[in-house]
Amino acid sequence: MKHTVHAKKHLGQHFLNDANIANNIAQALLEKDAQSAIIEVGPGTGILTQFLIEQPHFLALDVDTDSVAFLKEKYPQHKDQILLSDFLESDLIKLAGNKFNIIGNFPYNISSQIMFKALEHKNNVDYVVGMFQKEVAMRLAEGPGSKVYGILSVLLQAYYDIEYLFTVNANVFTPPPKVQSAVIRLSRNQVQKLECDEVLFKSIVKTAFNQRRKTIRNSIRSLFNNNEIRHPLLDKRPEQLSVAQFVELTKFVEENGIKIK
Repeated sequence: MKHTVHAKKHLGQHFLNDANIANNIAQALLEKDAQSAIIEVGPGTGILTQFLIEQPHFLALDVDTDSVAFLKEKYPQHKDQILLSDFLESDLIKLAGNKFNIIGNFPYNISSQIMFKALEHKNNVDYVVGMFQKEVAMRLAEGPGSKVYGILSVLLQAYYDIEYLFTVNANVFTPPPKVQSAVIRLSRNQVQKLECDEVLFKSIVKTAFNQRRKTIRNSIRSLFNNNEIRHPLLDKRPEQLSVAQFVELTKFVEENGIKIK
């Protein structure tokens, strides 16, 4: 029986149909690291998979039974590398070992969750190359001062250098999305651990950006028992602060014994 794959709206599927673009995405990872294990998220019809399937430690994870059946049929000699598995729920280290990279034409409705999962595995993942909604790609890659710079920008840029590689038009997808897309690459930087309490850092970043129109003083006031914190960075808005400045602010809170509620 020949299996076919149709895009499913509830899975946020838009299948790339341009092999040149798919090859460019694959090469953006392989030119950096062709040795580590690779996890492809949501292979769909396999447009990207074809450029990765021969890699020695490659796995493709999809929640779509049609996609998995189609790819197992297309690549019978690699069928054990194509898994019906939810990336967000999977034990990635158990599947791929201690070092692996992540790639995919990411479903836009879970792309931020994929990034948070990568961040959880920052000591295992050196590179992430992915297709995102253009607006999200710009947000992740932008630095301070931009209106789109936000929580995930800061948390990812603390541990990764992020490059906006290229924009992808809607007409190379089936069905075409209503937005433009873009490919970015995350490359692990040299920071093994932030010079501050990383849990507190994350809490301050999230709380500040959740009320981004306020100064940081007013947005993070609810976090602390002592409301009279004095530091010049508190008078800025969160999008004005670099990763290093958020680290500085977190260290100040720690060193001055300011208790979090």
